[in-house]
Amino acid sequence: MKLFKQAIVTVVLLGVAATACNRNDKAEGEKNNLKIVKGLYTFGPEMKSITLCEDTREFWVADSVKRLELSYSNLGFEKPYEPVYVELEGYFTKTDTATVAADFDSTLVVTKVIKISKEIPDGPCAQ
Repeated sequence: MKLFKQAIVTVVLLGVAATACNRNDKAEGEKNNLKIVKGLYTFGPEMKSITLCEDTREFWVADSVKRLELSYSNLGFEKPYEPVYVELEGYFTKTDTATVAADFDSTLVVTKVIKISKEIPDGPCAQ
């Protein structure tokens, strides 16, 4: 019986390890697919999204470097949800709908903040 329990524990641990490795491989693959994106970033208590300049698609934003939200806050808005122009480096991944509204099927994971500005340029990102 003791040998049987050890075998079950071993199988479970191997399954957990394989799943973790698979997730890490997937994350590494996504990180290797970095893109520079330009768009309008909106931040508030219930919203962290970017609308791309090139085609107006909207994505949830995950600030993996913890610089985007800080930079937005440092712009000194009196109220949330004011859009700002951003240029970001990051990668796209499937949205975890357990934590994010189902409206967003993809998330931009930010790895670097290149530019953030209250001034929205003329052209595709003009309001």
